[in-house]
This record gives sequence, structure tokens and C-alpha cells, in this order.
Amino acid sequence: MSITNNRLSKEQYAENFSDIHPTFETADAALVEANRCLFCYDAPCMKSCPTGIDVPKFIKQITTENIKGSAHTIFTSNIMGAGCSKVCPVEKLCEGACVYNFMEEEPISIAKLQRYSTEKAMAANWQLFKRKNSTGKKVAIVGAGPAGLSCAHVLSREGIDVTIFEKESKGGGLMTYGIAAYKVTPQFCEDEVNYILGIGGIEIKYNQELGKDFSLTELKKNFDAVYLAIGVGVARRLDIPGEKLEGVIDAIQFIYEIRANGYSTVPVGDKVAVIGMGMTAIDAATQAKRLGAKEVTLVYRRTEAEKPCTDVELDIARLDGCEIIWLAAPVKIKGAEGKVKQLVCSVMKLGEPDASGRRSPVDTGETFALNVDMVIKAAGQVPFEKLVKKYRLENKNGKISLKDKAATNIKGVFAGGDAVNGGKEVVDAVQAGKDGAASILSYLRIKN
Repeated sequence: MSITNNRLSKEQYAENFSDIHPTFETADAALVEANRCLFCYDAPCMKSCPTGIDVPKFIKQITTENIKGSAHTIFTSNIMGAGCSKVCPVEKLCEGACVYNFMEEEPISIAKLQRYSTEKAMAANWQLFKRKNSTGKKVAIVGAGPAGLSCAHVLSREGIDVTIFEKESKGGGLMTYGIAAYKVTPQFCEDEVNYILGIGGIEIKYNQELGKDFSLTELKKNFDAVYLAIGVGVARRLDIPGEKLEGVIDAIQFIYEIRANGYSTVPVGDKVAVIGMGMTAIDAATQAKRLGAKEVTLVYRRTEAEKPCTDVELDIARLDGCEIIWLAAPVKIKGAEGKVKQLVCSVMKLGEPDASGRRSPVDTGETFALNVDMVIKAAGQVPFEKLVKKYRLENKNGKISLKDKAATNIKGVFAGGDAVNGGKEVVDAVQAGKDGAASILSYLRIKN
């Protein structure tokens, strides 16, 4: 067993990491699907969208071949509507709420229709919003992820001059660096960021990290308001023996390297164990398999009924050939010569529900071992607690506390997205950015 890179041919990488979301091949195909929509009054699909996209309206506009209008309807509510059409867990949001589900029929392909309109808008570079004249007000945003970009776009539309400080060399945040490449390609992420910036009035300063290259005090001094969209990013430790052995890596870092450095450069083991069952765990497992790992096993301490990922995500892992062991919790990683050799797990059983409502796993006292040469930790991420406390921001275990939808305890400083909620969907971050922009406009006494 060994951990090596460049396992596959260029053609195999291209095939394995190609876009898994099929698009409508013709306008007629999109029209046929759009015309299935019942255009419900008080539509449940719209209610289930965190950004409140008027789904019946944008689909109706497709049926009348008003694609530009359809894209405008989507982008008005969600400026990252193109990306969200690829990464949203629509089976538990809009499509999951579609009334066709209650008729035992396939729900409307809302995400596919949303992708149809928004990608046409991006390809043609339709600028569907006009920026108002500059008000002279300046706002700093920390983080060019979904929350930061969403906030920036709304503010710019209202004539605010926005400067985004981003610690990475590219914008997009989680979309660019933290999601499987077969869901959203690096090129798509770059195109989406450029499309959002097309409105003007938004400058991104890359390779600028809060607490290292600049301080919150400096931002407060030089700008009229500050919006913190710093996300989360500190990997949760397993706190088990062997965690520092060579071959034990964090899932987010693993995905980051794939996105930032290219498929062939990222080493992967022959036999890989992935600890966790969230979306990040699935992304790490499937990508390890697509990089050329011979065996990938997902280990989760609860049963399938309690899994945090969706059925659709789990099916992707299974179709890729990933194995799953339920009711197993890692207790030790064994190694030889400093390298991973085995993952030792306890056999669990379910006890009483915990604070989240899920039944807590209880150790049975039995153990088993998996022979592996690589362990990927996907047990979640924790907030930037040290950074938050450094600037005396009120918080709960590192998650920034808010007075209303966006205001922090510091006057003129607002926050949103994963830095506040601890990590939700991209679409939730987009809505948080909108809420942040609304609060900032109110603070600056600018009507929108």
C-alpha cells in the first residue's frame, strides 16, 4: 500500500471529474420541462428556498422564452443562482417541496431549469442590474465567499463602494475551494465570481488575511461599515492516538488541494478511510476514488437513518464504489515507521437522543481494525474562535453572535454566513449576505 499521485491518465482525470449535472441539450427540452410546472399559488418550492427565489415566475418566463427575464428573477433573489443550481441539496429544498412529490410523480427539475437560465446569462454576460451613482460610502467585506459576494453585490447596486479582503488567491470561498470538482469546476467558479463583479464598484484584494495583513481596527477606521464573512475553516480534531501520523489528513485540505493544484498532483492512498458522513465526507470519499484509490471506506458512528448527508449524495458515493460502515467510531490510528497502517474503530449502538435530536452512539466495547494507508478526517469544522475573541466579538464557542440579522456587538461591524451559523448550505450564506447588506444600508441610512 502506498500514497502516490498521478495515478491516472489525463483522459481518466477529465472523465472522472467532469460535470455530473446534465444540462438541457436543446431549448425545446427546457420548454417541455418548464411546461410541466403547475405554477402553484403560494408555491411551496419558493417557501423552501432560503433566498426566496420566485420559482414559478422564473419557470413561467422560460415557457415564454424570456430567458433574460428568467435569469433576472433568479439573480434578484440569489446572485449565485448559477452555482446554487449545481450544489444545492434541492431534494430537501425546492424540489423536495414540489407538489408533484405528493402525486407520486417526479418533481419539476427546478435546479436544471435554474441552471439553464443563469448559465445563458453568464455565457452572454448579460448585466441585468444597473449600479446606482456612488453615494461616497465605503464598506469593507472580509471574505469573498458566497456571503461576502452576495453582500457586496447588493451594496454595489445601491451605490456603495465595496472592497473585499480575501485571504486566498481566488474568490468564491467554499464554492471554489471546498466542494467536489465534479459538482462545480474551477473554471465555472472563476466565471461566476467575474460575473458578479461585472456590476462594478467592487474591488477584491487577494492574499489579504484578517489578523495577519490587516486588523479590524484598521477597517473600522478606513471604512463606513465592515461585514465579516470569514466562514469556518479550522478542522475539528479527532483527539485519538495516531492522529499525527503521515497519511492522516483533513478533508477540507484534501479537497482544497484538488481544487487549487490539479488532480494529478494530489496524492491518494490505495486503501482510504473517510471519517464522517456529511457532505464534505462524501466529497472527500468520492474524489479519493476518482483520483485512483482502490478502496474507499466511509466510517460513521450512527446509522443511515441519522446521516447528515442527503440520499442523493450517498448514492453518488455508492455508485463510485465507496464502502460504508455504520455504527463505527474511530478510537486509534496505528502506524509503522511514522505512516498509517490501520484504523481501529469501536462498534457502536444507538442510545438516547442527544441535543440535536439524533440518538447518541454508545460504545459496545467491541473493536475492529481496517487496514488502510490513508485516513481522511471529515468530522466537521469549528469557527475561528481565537480570531473572533481577539477582536472582542460576542460569540458562542467561536460563532459570532448577532443582535439582529447581521449586527454584531461592535458598532458598524456586521457578520453573516458560516462564521455565524457554524456551517450551512451555500444558499444560506447567500441569504446571510443579503441580510447583511440590508442591515448595513439601514445603518448608513441609505434606502434601497
